[in-house]
Amino acid sequence: MIKRKFGWTNVLVPVIGQGTWMIEGNQDSERFAIEGLRLGLDLGLTHIDTAEMYGNGHVEEMVAESIADRREEVFLVSKVPPSNSSYEGTLKACAQSLKRLKTDWLDLYMLHWPGPHSIKETTRAMEKLVAEGMVRFIGVSNFDVEELYEAERALQNERMACDQVLHHVSYRGIERRLLSYCTEHEIAVVGYAPFGHGNFPSPQSTRGRVLMEIAKRYDRTPRQVALNFLSQHPSIFTIAKTSRPERARENSNGVGWELTPEDLATIDHTFPVPDQDGPLEMI
Repeated sequence: MIKRKFGWTNVLVPVIGQGTWMIEGNQDSERFAIEGLRLGLDLGLTHIDTAEMYGNGHVEEMVAESIADRREEVFLVSKVPPSNSSYEGTLKACAQSLKRLKTDWLDLYMLHWPGPHSIKETTRAMEKLVAEGMVRFIGVSNFDVEELYEAERALQNERMACDQVLHHVSYRGIERRLLSYCTEHEIAVVGYAPFGHGNFPSPQSTRGRVLMEIAKRYDRTPRQVALNFLSQHPSIFTIAKTSRPERARENSNGVGWELTPEDLATIDHTFPVPDQDGPLEMI
């Protein structure tokens, strides 16, 4: 699996990671999801992203099972929800996440999206967590440029490592301003939902046929083509949902091969960056 430096840090992180939103379910589906996460680790997908709000903490427990005895391999990420992001709330939330994940530290801890509490309270708590060795790096999620700038200013002793945002072929709005800002400030951009949320272009659609035709030339799948395209920029990482083993295997083969400049141009033309700024989208 291809790795690159994660923002300003010296840590090398896989370009493609494993997302865990909505992987909880019945006993069989959860068993498949845990098997998928474990297989993903075998395939080099060692960046695992989760959050307190996923399954009300249950997904963190599933992640704990999937990384049992393999914690040192994993770049482990979780998030505090805005409702818990006061100073004391952030400290408590992180302690609970660590307990559910059965680990002593997180590699990255993020505020899930802007909320009612002062960002200064949240970042002050996160810096305390770093000082105490419970968190290595601080990040945010679903922050646009102006919000990210304020979060950076709120930090006293640490640097912002990451902004996790929606990024898929049908939504490339972050590439207008946010991506260049993060690149300039050495902030990693982690794109979530790289296949959208139930709206990945179907093979029957005009845009879906473009991906299908390119995929056939490389003996790949349209989703692998999308992952390859989305991860071209050196500041971007992507976390693709891992809900079963075959999905982990498919995701792992999204990089490690090259699209031609002509193919990249075709995809760019088919799924263009919007021609004007708009509100940051999130799901």
